[in-house]
Formats: sequence, structure tokens, C-alpha cells
Amino acid sequence: MIENLEDGICLHVDNLSKRYKGFELDNISFDVPKGMIMGLIGENGAGKTTTIHAILDLIQKDSGNVTFWGNKLSENTRDLKEDIGVVFDEICFYGTLTPEKVGKISEAAYKQWDENVYRAHLNKFKLPLNKPIKTFSKGMKMMLSLAVALSHNPKILILDEATSGLDPSIREDMLDVFLTFVQDENHAVLISSHMTTDLEKIADYITFIHEGKVLFCKSKDTLRYEYGIMRCSEERFETVKSGEILAYRKNGYQIDAIVKDKAKIKRTFPDIIVDDATIEDIFLIYVKGEYKI
Repeated sequence: MIENLEDGICLHVDNLSKRYKGFELDNISFDVPKGMIMGLIGENGAGKTTTIHAILDLIQKDSGNVTFWGNKLSENTRDLKEDIGVVFDEICFYGTLTPEKVGKISEAAYKQWDENVYRAHLNKFKLPLNKPIKTFSKGMKMMLSLAVALSHNPKILILDEATSGLDPSIREDMLDVFLTFVQDENHAVLISSHMTTDLEKIADYITFIHEGKVLFCKSKDTLRYEYGIMRCSEERFETVKSGEILAYRKNGYQIDAIVKDKAKIKRTFPDIIVDDATIEDIFLIYVKGEYKI
């Protein structure tokens, strides 16, 4: 959990748990600060979508607390939902509707709805006003969902795999929207994604969920500048203190290991190769490898 941010938190998740047969979301905790983008990563089935659904009260959690700006969604549902923009990986509108009709429905649903902002986003995303949604590509449908989410003046965007399966140009457009959104430092974004390269571009923090547990919540700068990937033989690997290794994976005759202080490893073991770590490197070694901690 991010510390020392006082009242600068949009979303606070504290020991969130949900149990299903064969799966448990186990005491998930993290904060999403104002003006920041939080990336939520994890393999399929890790618990990302369950976490987001529990945050939004779409499923009943077994334990834990979730607050938006210090308020529980269940205690102030209507007003808080005005301030929360949501985009899922599938559009939630009937395929026979058009963007114009979606706007009319949304205007009735949201007190803060701004039709001018909505039309501006439709124009920006090049979405036809009067064509049925069922004729849209997946990218167009996601852009429509995003246009709706942005047009009721939200303070936080929550997106579950919204960029998955989209072509690179559309993903780039969406990422630009998220970066623009948080330029207002009262806004924030929580985005779950398999696209670690997208999160490399835009995220300020990364929360990694694996098998229903949070492995870490770190700033991207910490992962980029402090973490590293140590590469060496199995024999040499055994000489490195276990406390320096977070996770490791055998790669042919080589061991690839995540270290939390690459500068220290380079000083202590000058003969060992230590590369910079990408989010994808860290993801793959944790998911495919073994743990030292």
C-alpha cells in the first residue's frame, strides 16, 4: 500500500477478500492516489477482474473495506457512481442501439452528464452517431464505452482489460486519453491489463496480483531503476545470498532472477550480468518461475 499520501487517495482497498470454490482473493490491499495511473497486472485467473468487481460492488466481498475519497460505495451509491467512470472489456449496451441513443440513455442515468463533451469524444474517436453498435469493431466499441465513461465528469476511471485485443493505433489513442485525464491532479486511473508494454508507457504504480494475492505494489520508477534481472549459471546463482533474490526462473542452462537492488548486485558480484527489468520480465519470472520470498 502506498504510504504517506494523507488525503491524496482516490481509491483505498484494504484487505479485500472473496472466496469461490477453487479460488480465493486473499486480503488485497492497495491505494490509487490522485493524479496517478495504477496498473493492475496478473495472469489469467489471478483475480484482477474479481478485484475490480468487488471494488465496484458488483459482487459481494467476504471481508475488507473499499472507499472512494474516504466513502463506501454502498453508503453513497448514486453520488459516488457519478464520480466513477467504468470501462469493461465488453460493451454493456445493446447492439441495436446507436451512439446517439446511448447518449440519451446516459443523460437520463447521470446527473453530471455533459452532452457536449460526449459529442466531442464521439467526434474525436471518429464514431458515427447513427450506426448500430453491432456494426462496430471491438476498438470502436471500446472507444464508445470510454466516451460514455468520460462524459459524466468522473474523477476516477476504472478499466478492466479495456485495451485487450485492440490494434496498436487504437490502444495508443486510449493511452493518450488516460494520460490527459490525469493531468488534472484530482483525477486518477485504475487499469487492469495483460498489455505490460502499455503500462510501461503510462502507469505510475504497478500492483501485481498472483493466485489471488498481491505480490507487490510498487512505483514504476522503483521497478525501472532499482529492480533488475540477474543472469548467471546455476552454480553461480547458488553463491548469491537468497535475500537478494525475489524470484527466479531456469532458462535453459541459465538462471534469470529478479533482484530488488541491481546496483548492489553489480557492486557485490561484478562478474554477473544484471540487466534492467521491464514489467514483462518481472511478470514472466514471477508467474513462470519460483520464489525465494
